[in-house]
Amino acid sequence: MSLPANPATGTAAAAAGTSPRGAVIGVSLKMYFGYQRTLDYCRDVAAVALAHPAVQSGEIELFVLPALPALPDAARILGVAGAGAGAQDIFWEDEGAYTGEVGGKTVAELGGRYAEVGHAERRRIFGEDDRTIGLKTAAAYRNGLTPVLCVGELQPGSVEEAIRHCTADIDAALNRAQSLGPAGRTIVAYEPQWAIGAPEPATPEYISAVITGLDAHLRALPGQADSRVIYGGSAGPGLIGRLDMSVAGLFLGRFAHDPQALKTILDETAARLGLLLTAGGRP
Repeated sequence: MSLPANPATGTAAAAAGTSPRGAVIGVSLKMYFGYQRTLDYCRDVAAVALAHPAVQSGEIELFVLPALPALPDAARILGVAGAGAGAQDIFWEDEGAYTGEVGGKTVAELGGRYAEVGHAERRRIFGEDDRTIGLKTAAAYRNGLTPVLCVGELQPGSVEEAIRHCTADIDAALNRAQSLGPAGRTIVAYEPQWAIGAPEPATPEYISAVITGLDAHLRALPGQADSRVIYGGSAGPGLIGRLDMSVAGLFLGRFAHDPQALKTILDETAARLGLLLTAGGRP
């Protein structure tokens, strides 16, 4: 699918059935890196971002989700390079007697701009259900954070089954969140659970078909015209250029823990947007 000559954005884009221009690339470090290695990684990513015209122009929205203790320094390091940082989880209340939890108010105070919600590991290991995920989504909105709402079917199946499963997850989270306060922009990370940690991602055709359906559904919802759907689940270099333009970008894990691999993905994303780069990554 080619981009329109004058791409629409926001409500106009949703009404016209086209996706907003630009791309979103996110990286979760999960619990793989210690504190110092996280900061070293963020410095390397910041160097890549500073030298990358598509990040500097805002055509590519880049963010990293480190382990929480590293968030303040990660946000500072990445922020000067035009990239963002956030938390891999938040609690649904902002403050109170909740031992061990961290609320969105604190995440924002530490410099976070994003909050991951509803990842498959949180659902499976910690038993998070639709109610919990909706409350956490509301907490993100309330504190000015962009929720990165993770959805995905458990087992391989048809495109139609995946769309039904994931739109139900999206609606459950957003309906609950909107019952508690104003909604905001949402990044939905489509991560089929059977593809997380697998040697290969889902096929490009399957990813594109599912996300085309999710994108149309999400951005037709009240207040979600600027929202985006990205793909995660063993995503890495070589994938983004094979996906439909409804797929706004990638949510990366281990395949982006090498900053040079992340640079390759940024270059591929820029090329997909029609931004011509030289071999050195310059326009």
